[in-house]
Amino acid sequence: MLTLYQFPISHYCEKIRWALDHKQLQYEIRNLLPGLHSLKTTKIAKRSSVPVLLHDENIVQGSSDIITYLDEKFPQQSLTPKDVQLKDEALEWEKYVDEEIGVHIRRCCYHILLEHPNIVISFFTQDGPWYGKYILPLMFPKLKIKMRELMKINEETTQASRQHLGTAIDKLYLHLQNNKFLVGNEFTRADLAAASLLAPFCMPEKYGLNWPDEYPSELQELIDEFQGKLDWVDTIYSKYR
Repeated sequence: MLTLYQFPISHYCEKIRWALDHKQLQYEIRNLLPGLHSLKTTKIAKRSSVPVLLHDENIVQGSSDIITYLDEKFPQQSLTPKDVQLKDEALEWEKYVDEEIGVHIRRCCYHILLEHPNIVISFFTQDGPWYGKYILPLMFPKLKIKMRELMKINEETTQASRQHLGTAIDKLYLHLQNNKFLVGNEFTRADLAAASLLAPFCMPEKYGLNWPDEYPSELQELIDEFQGKLDWVDTIYSKYR
């Protein structure tokens, strides 16, 4: 049995949902409530973060490590190239987008969304414990402060993250102007990671999150700034998700 402990909103968790679906594996999802999640994750893993994958007696934490584990245990439709050079390139791209897109898009989005509790609480409680919609509004003021502290979310860091995003999106866009995939001639974990982590700017249906009818204007303006360079994300989702 495969069990994924996750947040539906998390783009790092989407990497694993996508990998599991790509391999056509049966798995169970356990949605946790942000703020209370550590009560569970620290009992079963080393850190409080999600995603966490349980498989039989094995516990794997972190999106990159989980994809590596899945490719080792379930080699069908591998996301990691077998060629050593291509494998290294795929892992390098994945590490790059994890650090230069995943962290920074999260900070930019939360800097805005944390000031819109109706939207973000809906994200946090989707398909989670029944009591989430009752307890999270009460917890939210303290949760917001804690998230800003832990993720270093403030005006200054958000502006720096916006610059990181611009550089990374340009790099991906330029590479994909002349290449169908980030690595070699096949869909790999590099493409999956890049598309997953940029999904909050594209809101693909297959992500599985109940996106709002419209984003706050400040966030929509940020998305519009990069929209012309993200068509490939929709293409990857439509063909491989």
